[in-house]
Amino acid sequence: MTTPLTLSHEQPLVPGWATGTITLGCDYNPEQWDETVWHDDIALMRELGVDLVAINIFGWAQLQPQPGEFDFARLDRILDLLHAAGIRVNLGTGTSSPPPWLARVHPETLPQAADGTIAWPGGRQAWCPSSSVFREKALELVTAMGDRYGAHPAVMLWHVSNELGCHNALCFCDESARAFRDWLRVRYGTLEALNAAWGTAFWSQRFGAWDDVLPPRATRSAGNPAQLLDFKRFSSDALLDYYRAETAVLRERSEVPVTTNLMVTAHIQTQDYFSWAPELDLIANDHYLDHRLADPLAELAFSADLTRGLAQGGPWMLMETSTSAVSWQPVNHAKRSGELTRTALGHVARGADSICFFQWRASRSGAEKFHSALLPHSGTAGEGWVQSVELSAVLDRLSPVVGSRVHARAALVFSWEAWWAAEGDSQPSRLMRYLPEAHRYHRAMRALGVTVDLVAPGADLSRYSLIVVPTLYTLTDAEAASIAQAASGGATVLITPFSGIVDENDAIRAGGYPGAFRELLGLTIDEFRPLAAEATVALSSGARGSIWSESVRVVDAEVIATFVEGPAAASPALTRRAVGSGAAWYTATVLDDDGVLALLRRLCADSDVPIVEVGFDVDIVTRRSPSADFTFIINHRDLPLTVPVAGLDLVSGETVDDATPLAGGSVRVVMTERSDRGA
Repeated sequence: MTTPLTLSHEQPLVPGWATGTITLGCDYNPEQWDETVWHDDIALMRELGVDLVAINIFGWAQLQPQPGEFDFARLDRILDLLHAAGIRVNLGTGTSSPPPWLARVHPETLPQAADGTIAWPGGRQAWCPSSSVFREKALELVTAMGDRYGAHPAVMLWHVSNELGCHNALCFCDESARAFRDWLRVRYGTLEALNAAWGTAFWSQRFGAWDDVLPPRATRSAGNPAQLLDFKRFSSDALLDYYRAETAVLRERSEVPVTTNLMVTAHIQTQDYFSWAPELDLIANDHYLDHRLADPLAELAFSADLTRGLAQGGPWMLMETSTSAVSWQPVNHAKRSGELTRTALGHVARGADSICFFQWRASRSGAEKFHSALLPHSGTAGEGWVQSVELSAVLDRLSPVVGSRVHARAALVFSWEAWWAAEGDSQPSRLMRYLPEAHRYHRAMRALGVTVDLVAPGADLSRYSLIVVPTLYTLTDAEAASIAQAASGGATVLITPFSGIVDENDAIRAGGYPGAFRELLGLTIDEFRPLAAEATVALSSGARGSIWSESVRVVDAEVIATFVEGPAAASPALTRRAVGSGAAWYTATVLDDDGVLALLRRLCADSDVPIVEVGFDVDIVTRRSPSADFTFIINHRDLPLTVPVAGLDLVSGETVDDATPLAGGSVRVVMTERSDRGA
């Protein structure tokens, strides 16, 4: 084994993001390049203004080519070179993908799908989260890393694994089955309690012994929805427990903060990040524009707001994004001129104080060789490098923004557990999806210029005037009570279809739909009446609905609009009930874009939430410090626009007023001194 380094810090350890500037960072994979390239890379990093470099993300095979053999020589050299250049390091533990020898020596560490298919090496994350052997071997590496680099002066952040659960979140192997049973014993205590929670009287599923309990492996018919929901909870917890194990090793050997890169994005749903967030010293997220979606920019805004919610409103890190095209979508679209700066500032506007890219130098080999980079294949001669330089200059001008917090008077209640449960098998309609409904309302509020905090069920809602609750299918009694309390306290609450239906065990709440919200809303749903895929229905308000309708019986609510056609014709489609000093609204269908906008305009007026109708292709968000407001205006459209904000534009250095146009494709960050300084 290589002997430890004996280096001392030339300056106190500080988090890499707490430097008074918006951090510009990147992933760097020096193992892919000859060492002669390293010096050129570091010189160009300094020229670009790179502050933080993530290394050793996929380094295990280089550091441990065979069992028991460690070789840190190359990692030593690149760390020292980066430190000498004044570039801080986000040091990966290297455990995200094991070396090929681990599968040969310990094939039991490989993950299995629900049908028993084994995921073999050749891609990445070929390991079972519950594997004790994998954990033992991985922690050997983490221990060696912590011993060797725990006090290295370049290391400002520890990066545990990489995108935990991206490919291996759900494993159905025998060791996962044993771990699942152990998790269930802790959750339920007795087999009788488990049987009751899962409703195993149905279809002769009652368990007589713990060893009979399995993960929800492939079956010939629909499985047990409560079992599946608990397995997803367990799987999220299993990965979190693995993160804790690496973190514990590092904290014994280093005072450097520890985090990992979350994946708050539309195509990953396997981790409940609200349970993860308290374990991270810094909330860090990976996000890439997803052109498989109808509105990728709206999803970027949603992701950034949700990431800020995980950070409890504090600054957070965008640990990975792309300068241009990715390599894993059906069509990998390159970013247009100026889009790199616009999308990066979309994250900064919503609370990110660090913007980092995958990756520094574009790879020549492997599955990501066509993935964009700060330094593209064309080098510094191409347009890609020019865009990187322009972004770096803009970020440098935004130093006054660092540490400020986003100001929001509206909230959207978001739940990974509701996402899991609402989209299970045997629901009234497979067209009723959780995330699109949440996206729909968030997108509309963004178009109205309303900034939204995304919060977990049960969170403190007292500071919000408007609260949107989209398709909260499953929740606890306490979580339902917190929403009702917010309405009683003066908030305007909007609840959308298929909410409150089941308890935390995915069991139907007795007494009729909408279950947990029946009393709050003052109505009962007699029958779900879902619509065919292409069908729409008209409402008396002029809006149209799709996917879903209901036969609603009002108890003590006001009918605002009714269905004028379709299977629920003449039934209430939109209701309002006065609750204390607030109100609880309900919509019984999936409203179209115009209907959502019209409804939210009214709710914002009722709750005194100001709007600025910028449309679906403009972002307007304000961050607030004790002395100033910083209003980000990001114009994604080709045409100019004016926004009623006056002050100093940090991007251009010019003073602007309410009538100063912002050119198409441009950004503006207007600093306005606050009259209530220090408040």
